[in-house]
Order: sequence, then C-alpha cells, then structure tokens
Amino acid sequence: MVKHMLENFPLEKIVDPLLQWFGENARVLPWRENPAPYRVWVSEIMLQQTRVEAVKPYFERFMERLPTIQELAECQEDSLLKLWEGLGYYNRVRNMQAAAQAVMEEYGGELPADYEKLRQLKGIGNYTAGAIASIAYGIPVPAVDGNVLRVVSRVSADNSDIMKQSVRAKVEQALQSIIPKGQAGAFNQALMELGAMVCVPNGAPLCGECPWQGFCEARIQGMWQDLPVKSKAKPRRIEEKTVFVIRDGERVLLHKRPAKGLLAGMYEFPNTKGHLTEEEALCWVKGQKLSPIRIQKLEEAKHIFSHVEWHMTGYVVRVDELAENKGGMLFVEVKDSEERYPIPSAFRAYTKYMDMRLGNEKF
Repeated sequence: MVKHMLENFPLEKIVDPLLQWFGENARVLPWRENPAPYRVWVSEIMLQQTRVEAVKPYFERFMERLPTIQELAECQEDSLLKLWEGLGYYNRVRNMQAAAQAVMEEYGGELPADYEKLRQLKGIGNYTAGAIASIAYGIPVPAVDGNVLRVVSRVSADNSDIMKQSVRAKVEQALQSIIPKGQAGAFNQALMELGAMVCVPNGAPLCGECPWQGFCEARIQGMWQDLPVKSKAKPRRIEEKTVFVIRDGERVLLHKRPAKGLLAGMYEFPNTKGHLTEEEALCWVKGQKLSPIRIQKLEEAKHIFSHVEWHMTGYVVRVDELAENKGGMLFVEVKDSEERYPIPSAFRAYTKYMDMRLGNEKF
C-alpha cells in the first residue's frame, strides 16, 4: 500500500469543490435557517451522539420553551430534564445550563465571540467552540468532529489513530491553514455534511456523489474500509437488572435517582441488581413495605450507555393502595408522569405497561 499521510497531501485542493458541492446539496435544517449563537450551541450539543432526524423536534421544542440563554439559565431542573427526555446523555443539558448561568454572570447573557472563551464554558470543547465561533460569528477556526476526522483521513489516506488527541490536533492545525476567507462557517458545515451524507460512518461511501472523487487517495487506492484508523474502546460493563412497574390503580411508582452519577436526578421505575425469579421479585416488593396482589412477567430488554450495558428483565406488580412517598419513592398519575417527571429512555421497553409515553412519543 502506498502511504500518503496528511502532511504530504495538498489539502487546499479540497476547498473549492467542497464549497460548491455544499452550496448545491446542503440540507435544510432548523438551526441553519437562523444560525444565531444560542441556536447553534443548542443544536450542536443535541447533535452529539444523536441523529439529525431525531434532534429536529427536540430542537424546535427546546427553542420554543427556552428561547434565550437567560431562560435556560433559570429553568427548573425537572422541566429541563423533561425537555431532554429521550435524548440521553443528560449531563449534556446540565452542563449547558451551568454554562448558561456563567454566560449570564460573565458575558451579560451573550455567548462570547471568542474561541478560547467559549472553550472555557462547561461542556464546550474544541469542536463545539469551533462550530459556534465559525458558524455564528464567522471566526476562522476549525470544528473537527468524527465526520471531519473520517473525511480528512480518507481523502489524504492518513492512517493515524483518530482516537488520539494529538491526531485531532494535527487535523485541526491542517484545516486551520486552509479555511477560506469569510466562509469559515460554510466550510466547517460542508465538511460535516460530506461526512454525514456521502462519506458515511456505517457502510460504503457514496464516492460517485463526492466532490473529491478525482483526487481522494482512499478511493484511488481502494482502501476506504481501512480508514479512519480507530483504536478500540474498552468493552462496556454489563449490569443485570430487574425492573418493577408497580401499579396502584391508575398510578405508578417512581423512584428519583441520586443527584450524582448515571442518569442523575431522573425518575425511574424501581429496580434492583440481578435477574429475579417471580418468587424473588415478590419478596423484593414485600421488602419495600408494599402488598402485592398480582404479578406478571415482562419481556427482557437491553439499553446501551457509553460505558455500561443494562440487561433487564421486568415485572408488572399490582399492589394495595398505600401512603405516598416512601424512601424516595412516589406514586404518580400517568398523565403527571408524562408532563412532570423526566424518565430516561433506558426504561422505554416498560413504559407501555402504564400507557406512558417518553420524549418525542408524546408529541
């Protein structure tokens, strides 16, 4: 295999065909129609680890409810998590609120038009700072995400490990030197769009539609499958759980998770470690000072987080009526749970047993 590294590739030749392609093929997206700094910021945080189509209704709803940084800064936590319900990675929105509070205190409610100052805000790294600075303010800085790393690795046949911070820095530096004057935002969005729509993350790239097909080294050498080089992450830890949909008439029992850690502050169905038999499940329910009347076994379900997988089994348990709120547990009306109590999508497989809808399902 001929080795072409990024350092030896004439990267400036990607610019004109890329911008022309983007001008003709850019998707119409709600945050592009009005790329104000706050809107760019919200969209970029939502788009981390989430598909564009899934984000659209969340973005519209979020901007309608919290149209300014001040309203985000002042939003009550349960309401904020409810707006995010179903998007996952809830620390993203918590960090965003902390950053909004800092912006209110330090910058009078306006995101600073400064790449380094943006990077200092909670939850904003190089990529998000680059996206806000270039798209909203026209500042000539790169915005390098997974899509950009992939297309640059392929066009130059660079086989460096993109999981290394030094490689990301190398790509940022290379792109910084070729950002076209006055078109930083379009250039960065075009790189991301090419990675999302043509040089796709899963499956074969659509080389026939690519503006770089004449000089892309991965295509010329027939090695797109080898690029980008990405060292394997550690395998996820598997946790087995038994989940309880505990009903008292038309109410359901929820439990508020601790303020720190995974899914912090969210509401969940009560659950315990391990896969319990029906008999063990009844014992567990009685151990919560509840009186079970009926129990029904539910299907198994799986939910994948970044570092852990939950392998779940579940039971619907009908119980006698009892007092409110025991040890962080509370019985809530289903309608209230849809409006007021943010429940993570990890429990989506079991919400149907209370006719409960999460996230976008409600709309």
